[in-house]
Amino acid sequence: QVQLVESGGGSVQAGGSLRLSCAASGIAYSPNCMGWFRQAPGKEREGVATILTGGGTTAYADSVKGRFTISQDNAKRTVYLQMDSLKPEDTSMPDCAAGWLSGSGCYAMRAPELAYWGQGTQGTVSS
Repeated sequence: QVQLVESGGGSVQAGGSLRLSCAASGIAYSPNCMGWFRQAPGKEREGVATILTGGGTTAYADSVKGRFTISQDNAKRTVYLQMDSLKPEDTSMPDCAAGWLSGSGCYAMRAPELAYWGQGTQGTVSS
């Protein structure tokens, strides 16, 4: 059974950094698309960052470009999200998701097409 296990989060001051990890288990290889998605209160869910695990192509939401970096370790079937220059709005920690879809779908961060989701993490960004 495929499972995504997330870790990370925590309390940090605005301007600080956090790193999230998402490890896939119960599967021999990483799904071709893995990424992070978040939903702030009163807002629609948005893709934060995705990566094509086979080639490393990444996509980012405009709101996090230049601040967040997605990376991977395919041997560990794990993806990471390095979050720098955090803002209070980033208190809504992204959730990890993974699945099999087209490269264009992964680049477009189409969350409904991803089959597997992590359990989530807690975080606080203080102003």
